[in-house]
Amino acid sequence: MEKYHKETFSRIPAEKQLRILDTAVAEFAAKGFPGANINVIAKKAGISIGAMYKYFGSKEDLFLTIIERAHGLLEGVLDDIERSPGDIFDKIEKMVRAAQTYARKFPELHQIYLDMTSEGLSHMSRKLSGKMESISAQFYETLIQHAMAQGTIDGRLNPRVTALCIDNLILMLQFSYTSDYFKERMKLFLGSDALTDDEKIVRGVMGFIRGGLLAQSRLI
Repeated sequence: MEKYHKETFSRIPAEKQLRILDTAVAEFAAKGFPGANINVIAKKAGISIGAMYKYFGSKEDLFLTIIERAHGLLEGVLDDIERSPGDIFDKIEKMVRAAQTYARKFPELHQIYLDMTSEGLSHMSRKLSGKMESISAQFYETLIQHAMAQGTIDGRLNPRVTALCIDNLILMLQFSYTSDYFKERMKLFLGSDALTDDEKIVRGVMGFIRGGLLAQSRLI
């Protein structure tokens, strides 16, 4: 994993590292990258601005360190699911459930992820998208290709397009548990219980995915 922080940050106690990163996550989530102030983050974390710059060369490096943290969480989830038993549908369902769980557990990280798509971060978009998207793209594409080889799903599907569609669906689901706008949007489509009836969402999403991956083979 690439490091954007200085070596001095690695040498401070883990509790202090976590306090600084949690404070930065809250600030970036609340104010976005342009509005967040590294001086304010340092003050709220209980360290001097001089110490902050001993740990990070810039606000961008601090932000990218947070992205690396999120990348590590995603990598761990995908690795666990990849190693778990079951077919493609079992593993995609685990991804849907993980999206629900982690969006609620780390709402501020998901808000930052949502902000990453804005034009305000266009100068970092290529670096950021490469960090967060390549791992999930590879996971889904490999999963789909394996299922196609086994005859579990329609062999005429384009693995890359299919991977993008599934990832987009789960990504939007994550945002629907994070952003107030997308929360209201989901309730508009699915009813007032959309944010509380997780099984309803899992059944609906999996029914759609299963139907899509099997639909063409049923027409043969």
